[in-house]
Amino acid sequence: MEYIELVGALAVLQFFFFGFMTGSARRKSGLKAPAVTGDAGFERMYRVQTNTLETLVAFLPALFIAGNHWPSALVSGIGAIYLVGRFIYWRAYISNPESRGLGFMLSILPTFVLIALAILGPLISVANA
Repeated sequence: MEYIELVGALAVLQFFFFGFMTGSARRKSGLKAPAVTGDAGFERMYRVQTNTLETLVAFLPALFIAGNHWPSALVSGIGAIYLVGRFIYWRAYISNPESRGLGFMLSILPTFVLIALAILGPLISVANA
């Protein structure tokens, strides 16, 4: 379970990193809070942060529930793909938002796989009880 916990902690740290980058982009742009539009560079970074939060809400519970029912190496490996996918998404979205597809798929597909494992694991446990 330690690797799963590490992946979960890294996902939260990654989100905070994106938040830091969003703050940095805001300062660089001169855009004053609470505005979230008016500078394309800031808007891109803000979307990365927001989209990461949107996926994180599903990713973390699925990661930990799946981790209670499936091998740690499998679950943490799937989680690691999510982390890499988020970084690819970030780099692509910042440079050209239309190129974000690979990064998005490498973060959303592992999340869906973890959700499936999080549902199947308890169902299998109940069936075997």
